Amino acid sequence: MTITQLKYVLAVAEHKNFTMAAEHSFVTQPTLSMQIQKLEEELGVTIFNRKKKPIQLTPIGEKILEQAKLIVDESNRISDIVDQQKGYIGGEFKLGIIPTIMPTLLPFFLKTFLKKYSKVKLYIEELTTDEMMRKLTDGYLDAGIAATPLENEAIVEKPLYYEPFIGFVSEDHRLFQKDHISEEDLDLSDILLLEDGHCFKNNVINLCQSINTTDDSHFHLESGSIGTLIRLSKEGLGMTLIPYLNSLDLSEEDKKYLRPFASTIPAREVSLIYHKSQLKMQMLDALKTTIDSVMRGAIAFHDVKIISPLNKKPVSALGN
Repeated sequence: MTITQLKYVLAVAEHKNFTMAAEHSFVTQPTLSMQIQKLEEELGVTIFNRKKKPIQLTPIGEKILEQAKLIVDESNRISDIVDQQKGYIGGEFKLGIIPTIMPTLLPFFLKTFLKKYSKVKLYIEELTTDEMMRKLTDGYLDAGIAATPLENEAIVEKPLYYEPFIGFVSEDHRLFQKDHISEEDLDLSDILLLEDGHCFKNNVINLCQSINTTDDSHFHLESGSIGTLIRLSKEGLGMTLIPYLNSLDLSEEDKKYLRPFASTIPAREVSLIYHKSQLKMQMLDALKTTIDSVMRGAIAFHDVKIISPLNKKPVSALGN
């Protein structure tokens, strides 16, 4: 039995597909399959039910998986301890980012980070907050970037920046004639929302939860894409709220639909998050320092009001 074989078991259990597991493990599919088969023969058990689609763990496979997680995690921790002692910044680092942050944040810091830390192999995965929390807990991720606070005692949160919300209002909407909007202007019944699973949807709902809403709309839509919400809003199907960084990518023509908040700007807190048992602290510090340096000039709002991504009341905070 080898650590590599156990890592392959974890990969197949995560992706439920031998080909995808091999791709993420950077080996050929026959090599991965052969190593798992050797492990099964050595143990005299079947770990995976290959007849099921997608592939499923057998009952004994479930128990083996739990032990494999512990063994692989402890083996990684030995390397992390040595790197920590040496001050080494390199090796593999798995980072998850939520969908409403990924396309706007990555262009700001990725090139700078990789150029400065050329020995780092950075693997980035787009995940919802729930998926990210599960993978952080199970050891499949080293860190994540998500909207916070998440109020999980096992997760450390290091705020990176505060990102304001901006209204996107079509020409025939009741708020188009206003230069600025306020929380009191919002009506949840005519706001286009992201679908369930996106914490930005919770941000918007929490922002609107204290406002009286009507229910006379003949149309209700939830989308998985902020871009789709923008296009539908332009067609006159309602207004939407978008994160500030998304507004920077709009054409000059589309910027005429933007309506910032007049005062007490609602915003989301964006943080680097990781499990409290994480040992790759030099890597985490390097990542946070890089993002801090590039975002300092991109977002400079003060006295913002942080809207929780959970079902919580908003709290006041100072922006950066």
